[in-house]
Amino acid sequence: MKFIATCKIGLESVVSLELRRLGIEVERVEDARVLFLGDYQTMAKACLWLRTAERVLMEVASFEARSFEELFQGVKAVSWRDYLKKDSFIHVNGKSAKSTLFSVSDCQRIAKKAIVENLMAAYRTERLPETGGEVIIEIGILRDVVTVALDCCGAGLSRRGYRTYNVAAPIAETLGAAMLLLSHYRGDRPLIDPMCGSGTMPIEAAMIANNMAPGLNRPFAAEEWEFAGGKSLFDRARQEARESRIDGRPDILGSDIDARSIDLCKKHAKKAGVMVNWKVAPLKELSTDKSGGLIVCNPPYGERMMEKREAEALYREMRHKFDELDNWQVSVITAYRDFERIYGKRADKRRKLSNGGMVCTMYQYFKRND
Repeated sequence: MKFIATCKIGLESVVSLELRRLGIEVERVEDARVLFLGDYQTMAKACLWLRTAERVLMEVASFEARSFEELFQGVKAVSWRDYLKKDSFIHVNGKSAKSTLFSVSDCQRIAKKAIVENLMAAYRTERLPETGGEVIIEIGILRDVVTVALDCCGAGLSRRGYRTYNVAAPIAETLGAAMLLLSHYRGDRPLIDPMCGSGTMPIEAAMIANNMAPGLNRPFAAEEWEFAGGKSLFDRARQEARESRIDGRPDILGSDIDARSIDLCKKHAKKAGVMVNWKVAPLKELSTDKSGGLIVCNPPYGERMMEKREAEALYREMRHKFDELDNWQVSVITAYRDFERIYGKRADKRRKLSNGGMVCTMYQYFKRND
């Protein structure tokens, strides 16, 4: 069977590496998605363990379509009775790029009509009640090739289940985890997020350090798929994940000037089941006698939360405080285009990423100037 792990542009290689480390066969890597092969147990494992993917989909058909009739017939040809019950609530999502069929709403409507006609014939009925559980079907069209897939997740994989409270401009869990993996964090060195906000990156770091599956404490749409094994399939995957967890308190500190944010961080960490050190402190109080650690942060961008001058003053202070630390690596994500100039140092590595729909750059500094 073929599955698709979708992701943010720029993170394809990270998702591919995650899959390979899980022992999953990667078929190929494309823009914003990684295709992999396996069985239903593989799918459950990917849902539980992928830290940086946005969704896991199960491909059920792929065909070319340049007209609505070709789209209709291609979708209708799928044996939908194998996947959907008579009363399933059918929700169709769609997207199209570089294709003849560019109207997403029309494609969604036609695809659902094809599915409904198929099921009415299969179940020998003139009406589908759609009163049962929701099944999300993805119709993706790229260069006139249609991919029809079932959404295995329900809520996106960034919804780990621990962040029920929010503060301004949080970083998505999947992006926070990506920053950590791109920084080669494995839990074997100190880590500080001096502007931790709602605590996403320290919590994601603790989950990495403890080898904890990020999807362990949340439900998945595929748990309702009786044809795939349903809840028993995910029960086995969760048990394996629990047995692989490493207990301990990693050396992680999350600090923020806002006391309310730190209160929320503590609640989030407790719900996630991880132990992190939290502290109410401004950046100017950052200090440690430890060496060889990692700083990760998602500072205010200026455009969203602060005035430009305040943001620039903060970036200068970041450089000053980070340079005081003994050989610490620094990873910063920001949408501020002149960050390197204001920070006063060119990054050793840059990577374009997206955070909340904003085009951002991740700046990595592997060593400080003496």
